[in-house]
Amino acid sequence: MLTIGVDIGGTKIAAGVVDEDGSILARTRWDTDPENPQQIDASIVAAVVELRGAFDVGAVGVAAAGFVAPSRDTVMFAPNLAWRDYPLRDRLSAVIELPIVVENDANAAGWAEFRFGAGRDVSHMVMVTVGTGVGGAIIIDGHLLRGAFGVAGEIGHLKVVPHGHYCGCGHEGCWERYASGQALTLAARHLVTTDPDGSRRLQEIAGVGRRIKGPHVAAAAAEGDAAALELFRDLGYWIGMGSASLAAVLDPELIVIGGGVADSGEFFLDAARAGFLDHLSARGHRPEARIELALLGNDAGIIGAGDLARF
Repeated sequence: MLTIGVDIGGTKIAAGVVDEDGSILARTRWDTDPENPQQIDASIVAAVVELRGAFDVGAVGVAAAGFVAPSRDTVMFAPNLAWRDYPLRDRLSAVIELPIVVENDANAAGWAEFRFGAGRDVSHMVMVTVGTGVGGAIIIDGHLLRGAFGVAGEIGHLKVVPHGHYCGCGHEGCWERYASGQALTLAARHLVTTDPDGSRRLQEIAGVGRRIKGPHVAAAAAEGDAAALELFRDLGYWIGMGSASLAAVLDPELIVIGGGVADSGEFFLDAARAGFLDHLSARGHRPEARIELALLGNDAGIIGAGDLARF
């Protein structure tokens, strides 16, 4: 059965027709207004109508960045979209007239990697999505862990530093404040202040009057700049350290690192593995999980949402 996977971002949706092998047969993209739920609904419907015009599809999966109810019909809260206890499935079903499931976007991406990407040879996997923040998906014995209330996998808010940096969730010391793209950016800006000579290349790439961002650090690292490479090593070590805590609880075979920052994985993957082993409990007396980069990139949300519509 062919399905349609819809991946909802802050200002756009990406959708595609997904076959049972996880291949995207056709795709489309529509702009959205994050403050207008009705307009988001309309864009989703338009994307589905467009794709159904050329394919016979049997269901639709929608990946949304937010807390999704375990019934997979309602977005209880979305930090970057105007959804509060929003009955997304019912709103769409009234027009689309196909079976629809709603899933958290990190869960969808993790499921795609488990089924068709880096995790296709394992039964127990954790996906760590490293972007502006840190998200995740947990696969236990081949099943996606959603939790009693649908919000399992919010691993970015594990507390790793007591009384640490303030987090947007309202607490302090969360993992994503040290192991995310935002953390990398803040560390780079701090370095410019504390070591202007050592960060000279970062400043040159950012340009006069521009604030350093993650892509500037990646560009400098690609040139072999020592300061940029050290920033990525620090980021990787934090990713690995937090992953060791996940392993203590979940005991996965594989930890997959995805998200936008994963595109720079060559700069931090070794450090992530080192941080993981340095902090792994009972090391030497237990098998050690592998840490690998995700394989499906930006398509993971579409593929995962489409595949989850079959379950």
